[in-house]
Amino acid sequence: METDAVLRLLQDVAAEVVTPRFRALGRDDVSSKKRPGDLVTVADREAEVLITAALVAAHPGAVVLGEEAVAADPSLLRGWATAEHAFTVDPVDGTRNFVKGSPDHAVMVAELRSGEVVRSWIWQPQHRTAYVAERGAGAWRDGVRLDAGTAVPRTRGRTGTCCGVDYPRLATGEAGWGVWLKTKPWDHAPGSLLLTEAGGSVGGLHGSAYRPGAPPRVLVARSRDQRM
Repeated sequence: METDAVLRLLQDVAAEVVTPRFRALGRDDVSSKKRPGDLVTVADREAEVLITAALVAAHPGAVVLGEEAVAADPSLLRGWATAEHAFTVDPVDGTRNFVKGSPDHAVMVAELRSGEVVRSWIWQPQHRTAYVAERGAGAWRDGVRLDAGTAVPRTRGRTGTCCGVDYPRLATGEAGWGVWLKTKPWDHAPGSLLLTEAGGSVGGLHGSAYRPGAPPRVLVARSRDQRM
């Protein structure tokens, strides 16, 4: 799929099954995963099914790693990182925010070639803002190229919302740094490319490079003028 087509896919799916549930979730529309407080909604499940189906139809040989699919079957993680062609899907990043009625959530996809992120998409449906990145070609917000070192920040503190909001804040220079102990690929693969293409950095505490298939135990991200 062309880059613009994937973005339209995320926008269409969000409009169909995510946004109609925003601040309209019923009691039976929200449940917990294995860990207490780790929520999933009907919007997460339906969005992942639709996005996955479209990616598989367009790229029959690719491995599509969805957050909810892995929650149901962790064995799906085996071998995906070494696949020649793969995608990660986070159908609603920031589910707790979504459940609470916060607009700070996103739909995210990353494309990988031999374990390296080559394209990524972050769509924030309530903010109506799209972030797209292509390896070696740059990062954009709504079609405007980003540079994490030139924006005038509202704050230079750390992030702390959800990856679909935090990485864009780093990429635009609105935040200076972020630290994560949870390093699931669907959370970090999209934003890591966005940030690095905007001039920032993502990796381990001691400067090791970030790879979605073998992330460091602690992941650190910084905007351009606060590199590791």
